[in-house]
Amino acid sequence: MSEFLLTTADLSCERDGRMLFSDLHITLSAGECLQVMGPNGSGKSTLLRCVAGLFPDFDGTVDAQPALYLGHKLGISLLLSAEENLRWYQGLAGQAAPVAEVLERVGMAGYERVVCQRLSAGQQRRVGLARLLICNSPLWLLDEPLTALDEAGHRLVTGLITDHLASGGGAFCATHLPLSVPQAGTLELGMSN
Repeated sequence: MSEFLLTTADLSCERDGRMLFSDLHITLSAGECLQVMGPNGSGKSTLLRCVAGLFPDFDGTVDAQPALYLGHKLGISLLLSAEENLRWYQGLAGQAAPVAEVLERVGMAGYERVVCQRLSAGQQRRVGLARLLICNSPLWLLDEPLTALDEAGHRLVTGLITDHLASGGGAFCATHLPLSVPQAGTLELGMSN
């Protein structure tokens, strides 16, 4: 494994007869954030899914440290409470992060035992974001992390990413809205025919 959290070489992907991106060379070091921007359909989510190992139909190479992917689907069970969801992830990760403190950090104190299907979309997003604090992964792969969040939620995401970078982690984010994160670079994807 390289000294970087993420490297790609000659990364290319075609879908439905259209080249989404080609010959991408990406390096992401500890303490860095790279935001991928572009219009709908430009390949932002596909790029993140390629890096996460969730979309194998690409050319080139991806070399990444252990990563946590948070996509459009939040990876939470709507039939479980916020606390139950996080305890399940806690068991998978073998981490002893205090769930109550994590939920408080993401603004969900008082909602620990509420079944997630009863939460608003923004509250569900916050429970999904709490996974980042439960699972100790050096690389965060975040697909539209600001979706369904209000202004306070945007500040929360910025703070979570900033703290993660300060502790030696890295973030690779697909977003329509620029993230106000220090040391954030931008990769623009365009529409190709």
